[in-house]
Order: sequence, then C-alpha cells, then structure tokens
Amino acid sequence: MKLKIFSAVLIAGSICLSSCEKKTLELQPYSSFSDQSAFSSEDRCLLALYGVYDAAQSGFYLGGAVRGYPFGAANIEQGDMRGEDMLNQAAFYQITYEATYNNASPNCSYMFQTIYSMVNKANLTIDGVKDAGVKGIISTATASQFEAECRFLRALGHHDLVLNFSRPYADGNGNQMGIIYRDFAVNSDATAAAARAIKRSTVTVADTYTKILADLDFAEANLPATQSGAGLSTYRATKASAIALKMRVKMHMGDWAGVISEGAKIVSGTAPNYTSPIGGWKLTATPDGPFANNTSTENLFSIKNAATDNPGVNGALPNMLGDPALGARGLVRVSPIIWSDADWKCTDLRRTSLYRTATGAVYTTKYRDYANSSDAAPQIRYAEVLLMLAEANARTSATVSSTAVDLLNAVRNRSVTNAADQYTVASFAAKNDLIAAILKERRIEFLAEGKRWGDISRLAKDNDFAPIPGGGIPAKVGTGAATAAMFNCAGGVTITKAVPALPYSSFKFVWPIPIGETQQNNNYDQNPNY
Repeated sequence: MKLKIFSAVLIAGSICLSSCEKKTLELQPYSSFSDQSAFSSEDRCLLALYGVYDAAQSGFYLGGAVRGYPFGAANIEQGDMRGEDMLNQAAFYQITYEATYNNASPNCSYMFQTIYSMVNKANLTIDGVKDAGVKGIISTATASQFEAECRFLRALGHHDLVLNFSRPYADGNGNQMGIIYRDFAVNSDATAAAARAIKRSTVTVADTYTKILADLDFAEANLPATQSGAGLSTYRATKASAIALKMRVKMHMGDWAGVISEGAKIVSGTAPNYTSPIGGWKLTATPDGPFANNTSTENLFSIKNAATDNPGVNGALPNMLGDPALGARGLVRVSPIIWSDADWKCTDLRRTSLYRTATGAVYTTKYRDYANSSDAAPQIRYAEVLLMLAEANARTSATVSSTAVDLLNAVRNRSVTNAADQYTVASFAAKNDLIAAILKERRIEFLAEGKRWGDISRLAKDNDFAPIPGGGIPAKVGTGAATAAMFNCAGGVTITKAVPALPYSSFKFVWPIPIGETQQNNNYDQNPNY
C-alpha cells in the first residue's frame, strides 16, 4: 500500500488517515502524492515542507473540524485557559479553565494527536528531502534547510507536549517521566512497530529536552538568516527563531548561562535600541506594532492564518478573544486578576491600544480581523527574547543587574511613558525584586498570547517565585462571573475567585495522555491517577 505523504497521520504510536488539502503560506496549494513521487522535483519538495507548516497551523478536531490545533490558535487559547489571567466566559473552554479534564477530553487529546501528526509529517519530509538531496533533485544546502525547518517545528511540538503532559524540568532536574520523542517517520508496519516499542516510562524530561536542543542546534546551523518572500521570515523558521526557541527551552531548564549565551547571538546594541545581528529583528516603536502588522520586525515566528485558511468560528483568535460588539464571540476575556493588578499602571499604553473595555468585561484587540480571521498566531516575539535575557541576567547576578533593568525597560517603556513610573536600578532593593518585576512584565506583555501556562509550569518548584506557595495553578474568577466592580486599574478591588487553586501535588497539574493512545499503545504510559 502506498502511504500518502500528506495524509499519513501519526497519532503517537499508531497511524490514521486524514484529508489535508489546504493552502499553507498563501502560495499554491499542495496535493497528495505517493511517498515515491512527493519529492521528485524541487517544487514538490517545497510543497511537502509547506504540508508540515500546514499541519502546525490546522490539524483536526471532532468530526473533521478545524480549530487551529496545535499552533494556529489552540496553543494560545489553551495556554491562557490553563492560567488565571484570562477569563473563561462560557462552557467552551471550561474543562481546561477549571481543570476538570480526563483522558477523553478533546482539548488535551487533540493537542496531543495533532502535534504528533505534525511531527510525523516533519519526519516523512525529512526523509524525503534528504533523499532528494542525495539524488541531486535539490541541492544539498536546500535539503539541509528544509530538514532544519522540519526539525524546528518538531522541536516546537515536542516542547509543547512536555510542558503540558509532563512535570517541569525543575522537578528533580528533569528526572520525571517525559514524553516520547518521535524522531523517525512511521510509514510502514515495521516503523509503526518500532514506534510502539518505545516505552514512555524509560524516557525522562531531561531526555526529551536533550533531543529538543539537538533539533534546534541543527536548525540554527542550517537555517537562513532570512527567508525569501514577503513575510516568510516570520512564517517560516529562520536562524534567529531557532536561537530564540533555544532560549525558551533553556529558560525552562533553568540554564540561565545558556539563555545568556544564546541571547548574545541575537541581541546587540545599546539600551533601549536592541537589535538582532541575525535577521535584523527588533521591537516595534509601539506595543501595537506586532499586531497591526503580523510580519513586523518584532514577529520572529508566527503561524500564518488567512481568510481562506483559518481555525474558523469555533477556534480563530479574533472570534474567540474579540469583543462581541465588533462581531466576535468573546469567549476568552481578560480577567480582573491581571487587569486590576496595581503593578500594571493605569497609564500603560497597552491598556488602550491592545484592549477594549465594556461593562464588566475587557477584550483584547491583539487579533482584529473579525471578518476574515486572518490574524497570525504569534509564537515568538522579540519582546520575549529581551525579557528572557533580562531574567537570565537578573538571576545570575549577585546584585540588581543594570543590564537586566535595561532589557526590561526596553520592552516596558514603550508602553509606560511616564518617567515617574519607569524603572531604574534604584527601583529595586534586591535582585529578587527585579526578577519579580520581570515576571510581572511577562504576564502583562504576553497577555492573550498563551504564554501564561509555560510560566506557571516552570516556576512551580521555584522557592521564590512559584505562582502560589508550594507551586500549582492559582485560583481563578469563576466562569462568566466577572463583574464591573472587579475591574479597576488602580487595584484595591475585591475579586471573587470561585475556581480554587490547584496545588502542584495534584495529578491534574499535568494533562492526561489520551485514552485512544494508551489503548492502542501499552508502552505510552499514562500520567498517574488518570
């Protein structure tokens, strides 16, 4: 039987078939070719690569629907719903928001399945382009670049899996049970058997991180500084995006020296005008810049959506997060927990340029194409690079780091323009005060971008900065229960939190492996108590 290169879908250790006939980067649509012909020309090799990006943008959901799993929208919505700073308004995201998921919950299952589906397409494409390079169909350099793009996406996918389905690296220095890293294609009975033979209980979080970093090292070495074509340096992986993702991975490992080493490659210049010598990335002048222009100088890597190819009314970011008065559904709103945090200055420009207020509600306008849902799903911004580097410098300094303050201010001061509210070294009595400010800035700057869960996870075992004492998920405002009285930028309000905090010791701190996987593959061990 000939497997179709764009329809062979790996769901962990098993294979199922799925139709996939959509445009990816608004280039020409790709077709389903047999694995023997899919790489017979350079154009077909490129289409195969676009198939991997398409799998990252929009996998599958119940009944064949598209809801932006894994990275077209879902990782942002689910990442925020696992935290406390965005508010669930209705039943749509309630399972994630209130941590009532089980091993059959669609939100967990489809993230798991669509990431592994993307990974298998990446692995099939890696094999195909390498063979095409050997045969002279494409140049060796092109083959290595296409492989590097696939390995970047493979690393991105596995990192999302380990964040959601495993305990953080800080718990035992990576010795908890990780997730199985799929680094070979499943396209035959023999390879399917080999995939099933890997026992999850023998894989640690550290093992997973080692393979993620190996993929990113290869990606950095073989990706170009820029991609040729309008906007493609944002929508396809580049050398700088691989380095930035390495920074994120090493941050989650607590490898602060590693974060600084990687950051030095893509942060140069003097405060506040930092730029990347690789690719020319830099902050936009205003906080609205990355969202007014999805391919701005700040958007290192995003997943492209388009009017003709997006997560749809039940998944697209502007539909889910936007104001109903503008034609959206408003199912994911800003929580008063962060909106009424007095550390977020009332005069901060982000409050007015990136959010809309209504009676008892605040909506983001980061995603604003309510008619066509073409907003990109941001994955890595230059602001994240600077704040990661700021935190690494702050943590490795014996005193308050002036470098960390400068990096923090580069991001914060484009929004906090009142000089009296801006930070100096003297603003912080001790280094931990600075670290706390950087962590708060991450919550504000990346609100509605799905980053909150990653910080809750990585900080869970941090004695100084765990989101709640002992680690865990903070308490949340009840579903649809925000009132006008809870919203005041100056703080000092009473916020009722009907969703109780979830301690780190709870088995629900991590998501369950889908029941369909554990039933088909006895070696993909379930997380405890599910």
